[in-house]
Formats: sequence, C-alpha cells, structure tokens
Amino acid sequence: MSLWVVGIIFMIVKLLVVLGALLLLAAYLIYVERRLLGFFQVRLGPNRAGPWGLLQPIADAVKLLCKEDFIPAGADRYIFLYAPAVVAGTALLIFAVVPFARGWTFRGQPIPGVVSDLNVGLLYVYALSSIAVYGVALGGWASNSKYSMLGAIRGAAQMISYELALGLSLAPVVMMAGSFSLVDIVNAQARCPFIVWQPLSFIIFFVSSVAEMKRIPFDIPEAENELVAGYHMEYSGMRFGLYFLGEYVTMVTLGALVAVFFLGGWRGPWLPPLVWFFIKVGAVAFVIIWIRATLPRFRYDQLMQLGWKLLIPVALLNIVVTGGVLLWLGYKV
Repeated sequence: MSLWVVGIIFMIVKLLVVLGALLLLAAYLIYVERRLLGFFQVRLGPNRAGPWGLLQPIADAVKLLCKEDFIPAGADRYIFLYAPAVVAGTALLIFAVVPFARGWTFRGQPIPGVVSDLNVGLLYVYALSSIAVYGVALGGWASNSKYSMLGAIRGAAQMISYELALGLSLAPVVMMAGSFSLVDIVNAQARCPFIVWQPLSFIIFFVSSVAEMKRIPFDIPEAENELVAGYHMEYSGMRFGLYFLGEYVTMVTLGALVAVFFLGGWRGPWLPPLVWFFIKVGAVAFVIIWIRATLPRFRYDQLMQLGWKLLIPVALLNIVVTGGVLLWLGYKV
C-alpha cells in the first residue's frame, strides 16, 4: 500500500475519532455544567438518569429526537431548517486545525497530533468564527418572529463587534510565534507559555470569546426576561438541539484554542501530552461555568462600550508595545 493511501486512511481515522470525542465531550460538558451549577447554588443537579445522573445527556438527546419538529407559519422554510447546522458545523470544523498531542509513529509513518496542520490555521479559525454569525442572524430572521428577529440583531451586532477585539488579541501571539500555524504556535511555547508574556492578550481573547459564544454575562441575544428565548425561540426538537450542541462544542473549542495560544497546548511535565491538553481544556470550561454562576447579565450599552471603548483600544496598544519589545530584543523572546 502506497504512503499516500496510508496517509489518507490515517486522516479519516483521526477525523472520525476527533469528531466522536468532541461530540461526546460536548454532551457530557452539559452534564458537568448542570452539576457544577447545582454545587454553586447549593442544590443537587441531575441525579436520576443512571448512577449520579451520568445518563442524563443520553436522556436529553432522546427527548430532543422525539419532540415535534415544526416550522412557524410565514417562516422562510429552507433558511429556517439549515441555520442551526451552520452554528454546530462551524464549531466542529474549527477543531480540525487544533493540535491536541505531539503525534505518534505507526510502522515508520508519522501521525501528527492534529487533523490538518494548515500553515494558515489561525486565518481558518477566524474565517469559521465569522461564518457562525450567519447561523444566528439567519435563524432569527427566518423564524418570522419579532422576538427572534431582535435576538438575531443583537447577536449579529455582538458577534461582529467582539470579533475585532478577538482578532486583534491574537496578533501579538502571531508576532511572537512567527507563524499562523497552530502547531508552530504550540512549538513556540516550548520554553514558556505565552500567557506569561501576553497576559493582556489572554484576557482580551478570553472575554471576547465568551462574548462570541453569547454566554453569561453576555447572553443578551437570549435574554429570557426580554426576548423569551431570543434568536432560537421558534426552534424545537433536534434543530434546537443543534443550537444547544453548537454552544457546548464551541466551549470545548474555546478551551482548546486558549490552551493552544496561551497555555502551551499539549505541553506539560510528567503526564502524557493528551492528558495535559484535556486538563487545560477542562480548566477553561470550568472557569466559563463558574462565571455563569457568578455574574449578572450586562446591559446592551455596557456590552458595546466594553468591546469598542476598552477591549479594542487596549488590544491595539498591546500590538504596538509587543512590536516595540520584539524589535528591541531582536525578534527573540
């Protein structure tokens, strides 16, 4: 068997394994969040379906699959049907360029610890995160509901606004790594993770990413006391489940990106690289859930002021300072 056939087979196997693991992680992250929220709020959380409630994600999936999938009168049928897939699909596709391990060797054939190592991996992440806006905007618009439409407008404005700060926050990381490849960015942190050199970039990236996910305290497009349920109010069954799944897949992906850009990726002492990677992803997810249990929702004007008047100017200033320091050090950190 020729080497290129073996390479394609390894690629397909990695793709299926990563996709299955990502969906399983997202499903059980919902369970973990509900248990943690119960702990934070001094209650039990799910504990009926299976031992310690471990079968709750399966019960939720069965419930969503069995619920009626209806289309509102006056809705744009095709856009309404396919908008949820945009949100879930983009979150899954981003993970294709995330390096999760050092790599392996099988019968002399190297197997990279990433589905696809693109030399423009960071631009690929930017492109897909931008496409996710359409799933929110089109889903709310196609529902033929004023509440859904208002949620879609809020969501699109919020996601576009914070994309700028998110993109600018990673410019210093690219400057220090000298590459857009996520594998090269992890390798550039062999001596020290970038969170030590770029704590400001880390804060801006993390806050902007939580806003992009529309998680508390940035859940204005889904504000139940104003919009009932926001842009996905008219969805039911598994189409609502795709929006729900997309949020938690995005949370796993965000944890992976934070690990790659600022925490050294899969690098760490004593433990296997894959274990270190999942520990870092889990730590980021825990902080996001902790924030949900702690902070109230921002007002819309506060949301926009934080993005446009604080995060973007600080990110631009950080780029200038980083460039000056790199020049002073002769491009070596």
